[in-house]
Amino acid sequence: MSAQSPIDSGFGAASTAEDVIAGIDLSGKTAIVTGGYSGLGRETVRVLAAAGARVIVPARDVERARAALAGIAVEVWPMDLLDPASIDAFAARFLADGAPLHILINSAGIMALPELTRDARGHEMQFATNHLGHFQLTTRLWPALVAADGARVVSVSSMGHRLSPIVFDDIDFERRPYSPWTSYGQSKTANVLFAVALDARGQAEGVRAFAVHPGTIMDTGLAKHMPAEMPKRLGVVNADGSPVIDPARGLKTAAQGAATQVWCATSPALDGMGGVYCENADISPVMAESDAAPAAGDGLGKVGVWPHAIDRDAAERLWAVSEAML
Repeated sequence: MSAQSPIDSGFGAASTAEDVIAGIDLSGKTAIVTGGYSGLGRETVRVLAAAGARVIVPARDVERARAALAGIAVEVWPMDLLDPASIDAFAARFLADGAPLHILINSAGIMALPELTRDARGHEMQFATNHLGHFQLTTRLWPALVAADGARVVSVSSMGHRLSPIVFDDIDFERRPYSPWTSYGQSKTANVLFAVALDARGQAEGVRAFAVHPGTIMDTGLAKHMPAEMPKRLGVVNADGSPVIDPARGLKTAAQGAATQVWCATSPALDGMGGVYCENADISPVMAESDAAPAAGDGLGKVGVWPHAIDRDAAERLWAVSEAML
């Protein structure tokens, strides 16, 4: 049986982060959560800290992050995912005291930037933020992950991976027309392929990797670049603009959305496993790419990962390309 198939976890689409972490003691464990001061990241930080973990949140605006996390026992350290020197400095600070890193959750992300934007190195901004920054952070922190003797790295992807494979011949949209959603889809496919390649490298040293689709959560700020009419057309907001909550269609609260990344980071049911894409707090089945794409609206409730996102050859190629880009 393929590792990419459900294991009947006992949880489901409506399960919350608190549900999946119930009874798990993280005392003595250290976690780093990017994007940990808003939306899904903040809920993830809250439940990890409540379970006893030491939690560090990297943030470009440290004071803003501290204010957003007021009341939660958490450390906020400066880091900018688009600044390679900043990532290196963050990693060096963490590695300096020799502490192990048990959990790394790469939760920060941007979606559907309306115009083609590039980072300082010339890379397309969604790919640079959602994948390259996290690739650099994870590889720099590698000694601490190995030292944990049982670490997990969780990359927050999306069903948006169905929108595009990695277009290796033109990742940065230098020769093809830019599309906000194609770009987003490519970056989310990269998140899944990164988990596949990372797990292949890490399992012998006790480092396992997972990618997750959290669901569609409309009150996290991620959708701020989405055209105003799109949420209503897709049926994900009510007439008054408030989010529709319907877990069966993947429309979740932040607490429900954070469940899968917390489950992947902490569940003993996943011991000895990795390199898989998960949703609804379980491993997803493989889905035929002939099924409807989420942009069509009717893909919202469909569970599964498309083959292009778990292709081992593509994962290895992406790893090599990412090293070259950095």
